[in-house]
Amino acid sequence: MQTNKNIEKPTPYNVGKWLPSDQAILEKWMSNLITEVEKVRSPLIPVIEEFKNLIEGDAAIFMQFNLMFEQVPHKPPYNKDPIGKPQVRSYIHMLQLINKIMTKSIEFDTTCFVGLPICAIFGWPMATSAGSAVFLNDKVNRQLKKILTEWAIFLNSEDSRYVLNNNAHKGWFGKDAQIAMPGFEEDYKCNAELPYYGFKSWDDFFTREFRDGKRPVASPDDDSVIVNACESAPYRVAKNVKHIERFWIKSQPYSLTHMLAGDSLTKQFTGGTIYQGFLSALSYHRWHSPVSGKIAKAYVVDGSYYSETLSEGFDPTGENESQGYITELATRALIFIEADNPAIGLMCIMPVGMTEISSCEITVYEGQHVNKGDQLGMFHFGGSTHCLIFGPQVKLDFDLHGKTPGLYSKNIPLKERIATVIK
Repeated sequence: MQTNKNIEKPTPYNVGKWLPSDQAILEKWMSNLITEVEKVRSPLIPVIEEFKNLIEGDAAIFMQFNLMFEQVPHKPPYNKDPIGKPQVRSYIHMLQLINKIMTKSIEFDTTCFVGLPICAIFGWPMATSAGSAVFLNDKVNRQLKKILTEWAIFLNSEDSRYVLNNNAHKGWFGKDAQIAMPGFEEDYKCNAELPYYGFKSWDDFFTREFRDGKRPVASPDDDSVIVNACESAPYRVAKNVKHIERFWIKSQPYSLTHMLAGDSLTKQFTGGTIYQGFLSALSYHRWHSPVSGKIAKAYVVDGSYYSETLSEGFDPTGENESQGYITELATRALIFIEADNPAIGLMCIMPVGMTEISSCEITVYEGQHVNKGDQLGMFHFGGSTHCLIFGPQVKLDFDLHGKTPGLYSKNIPLKERIATVIK
């Protein structure tokens, strides 16, 4: 829990610390962004102009975009500007704000850290019935992918490094960041003597690697031990998972056929076990193999970017209350591994993108043999959530290191034991 000196009450941050839970913090950040946009009215860049043309050129999409802003409640405490209107007032206003984001990196700030700026812009409209339709629309998601791809070009450029500085409060190598990320220089491959600690871009910083020996593999010669695939905290362990389920209801049950995009291997997991963990904004963002084995299949499934389940109500923290729901719909990677241990057999690791954090890069190929702990891929611009999926024949004894699964659990280190196969 962080404390903002300008606000009397504590300002809690959400799971993963991607967005503040305190609405006052988000309102302040949004007001600053709006002021910045109003001072300089920049023309829309081509990919944002293309989004505008999509909205205005498709009757159904045009109606839904207008309705979702109309459906944002017009009474406190809903996201207000000084005259009492929702801060993001229309799709035109929305486009202008996103346009500004496209040449911005993510600034560190203990009191107002907004790691998902586009999600913050969409926050209230996402939670409306019209917004639910908008962000499940294939055309809209294809355009959002183009926008995020364009932003990724900036985040991969040298120009994005301006936030990698020693400013005490807002620099990623400043005093406050050192408190939030203790031992950074010792843990990660970097050089404090070089400009920007040697990082080539914002994305290079965010996909940073641990130094050799920092995350040893638990029981490397024991193939009954399954290790944590990401630097992540436990969210849920589910058993006897159904082939098909109503995943959008309050409990957000898993639905295998939707999670695995109807893959021909899906039935092998019906009745099996799923372990889900979530990643933090300040943590490591690469994925590693939980077992030794052969890559049977590996591919990325395109999906939604800003869809959240209406059953949870408004979530000021974006999709964090929809961690189970997004496993069926969001952009995700599917990596099927035929484990060396026959008691495990075929398993699947599924890294899931969330809002802006949806660039899933797979770094292994089909037919490749990987050892437990080997890299499989990474999220670009942060991390989200991931699932390990096992067939019904696999009997597992989970070791969650004393942590209770849920949204506010703490990380289990990468490559630590999280389960043992019971023979």
